[in-house]
Amino acid sequence: MTRGLRIQTGIRYRAGVPKLRPKTGMRKGLTAYGDEEFSLFLRKAFIKAMGYSDDALERPIVGVTNTFSGFNACHRTVPELIEAVKRGVMLAGGLPVEFPTITLHESFAYPTSMYLRNLMAMDAEEMIRAQPLDAVVLIGGCDKTVPALLMGAASANVPAILMVTGPMITGDHKGERLGACTDCRRYWGRFRAGDVDEQEINAVNAQLCPSAGTCMVMGTASTMALCSEALGMMLPGGACIPAVMAERMRNAEATGARAVALAKERLTPDRIMTPAAFENALRMLLAIGGSTNGIVHLAAVAGRLGIAVDLAAFDRMGRNTPVLVDLKPTGQHYMEDLYKAGGAATILRELKPLLNLDALTVSGRTLAEDIAAAPAPFPQKVVRPVKSPIFKEGGIAFLRGNLAPEGAIIKQSAMDPKLMRHEGRAVVFESLEDLANRVDDPKLDVAAGDVLVLKNAGPKGAPGMPEAGYIPIPKKLAQKGVKDMVRISDARMSGTAFGSIVLHVTPESAAGGPLALVRSGDRIRLDVPARKLELLVGKAELEARRKKWKKPAPRAEDRRGYRKLFLESVTQADRGCDFDFLAEAPKVRVPRKV
Repeated sequence: MTRGLRIQTGIRYRAGVPKLRPKTGMRKGLTAYGDEEFSLFLRKAFIKAMGYSDDALERPIVGVTNTFSGFNACHRTVPELIEAVKRGVMLAGGLPVEFPTITLHESFAYPTSMYLRNLMAMDAEEMIRAQPLDAVVLIGGCDKTVPALLMGAASANVPAILMVTGPMITGDHKGERLGACTDCRRYWGRFRAGDVDEQEINAVNAQLCPSAGTCMVMGTASTMALCSEALGMMLPGGACIPAVMAERMRNAEATGARAVALAKERLTPDRIMTPAAFENALRMLLAIGGSTNGIVHLAAVAGRLGIAVDLAAFDRMGRNTPVLVDLKPTGQHYMEDLYKAGGAATILRELKPLLNLDALTVSGRTLAEDIAAAPAPFPQKVVRPVKSPIFKEGGIAFLRGNLAPEGAIIKQSAMDPKLMRHEGRAVVFESLEDLANRVDDPKLDVAAGDVLVLKNAGPKGAPGMPEAGYIPIPKKLAQKGVKDMVRISDARMSGTAFGSIVLHVTPESAAGGPLALVRSGDRIRLDVPARKLELLVGKAELEARRKKWKKPAPRAEDRRGYRKLFLESVTQADRGCDFDFLAEAPKVRVPRKV
């Protein structure tokens, strides 16, 4: 009988019968040539052209996503983070292999990064699935990159661990701390109002983004980092470390080492991103006064696992989850202050009675164990005690009414309290172009008590649901000192923004939702405490308008490529704006009990 013989292909022969080893590493996901032995032989021939030894190729293979781009300042440090991740992987006995994915930056994506988020998610999913990876390190940062990577990882279901690039440090202007991009908007508003001249706005512009990293306020990037840590997909302490600190490099090394363990334990995302874990992430979203984008992204990630986010239940959760984090735009501090105050652990410690503490995390421990292992608490002023919150309820409220039958949301913690209950006359803009052309027209018929309404800025209408919900105060009102107005749209808003702004009106106007029927002069009533959004127009009149309504005419670019796929497949905001064919059929809804 022929003894077992190991040859360079990694195939083991016994009694003349070839037998492939367990399909891990180089043996995983072999290219289909119709002959697995040849497929492995050919793969190893080509990978050796990269300079790897047979010893290296026998180790667990950890993929590392390379989301660097010359257009993406949020990801400027990715090359050095990759090197630190690789060091961690090798120290733990694995073989790190980086590979590129799509990258997105909020300010460098036309028409909006949200439009391209699903493309990045598909790219990540297919590359994770296509390549022989035993585990993968997901490096994200700028707003849509983190949810895109989590969506792709959830669908591929290969052991995965997320790390973020980290927030910027703050800038300075005449002794005042500045941070992107809440202070971008604040100073731009002052410039529009004539309070700041061109020379000063240019000086401010040079200080808003003083380092690599993501926005250092509670924008979408910070929100998704903190929610991802609460979700269990990131090593404890990883959410808040500033991008330029040495600790961020050590976090990357630890992430690489943990990825090797995940490969050996075969700890897949579906075991971590459970309904209980999503409830923890939603609780975090409320407590940090997080970006309204967070609810769309969490719904999209959850949807990949057959978990539906119940927005009405989310709102009930918000009734007993106060905003605890004193960070712009809701508060006054910045992410580096939250890092110095203990990071996510300080928030989770306050939320303990409200959390699912037995949820498993990528550390291999439960959330309760992660919190217990965190450094002991100490006096600080960034995270408030539950008994002394920044805002007594969660940062986001869910609204319903005849103007939003399937719902809308508002960041109640960042609005003028005087506008919580408001009735006013609608001033309607039919599109983004109409808004740009008329909002600063001196002849615009608008008063401070009116309600600004923007149509056709939703998932299909724009397309891509841009961050146009932050409708600027008309210049002639801004120059009179008007700081806030009720604004309503089917668009999104940056997490760095603030104001009395109703967003994600569903169904969107381009799909024939009631928002499409609003006319200038109509009366609209907003009642945040009662969670109501009402168009004060009779049913008969609305029905007459509906009969006259016509679907927006298709644009030339709508007929082909990714745009065509997007328009045919994107879901509404309440389902995460994912593609309908990528989400799993809902098996459970969260929050389950509130």
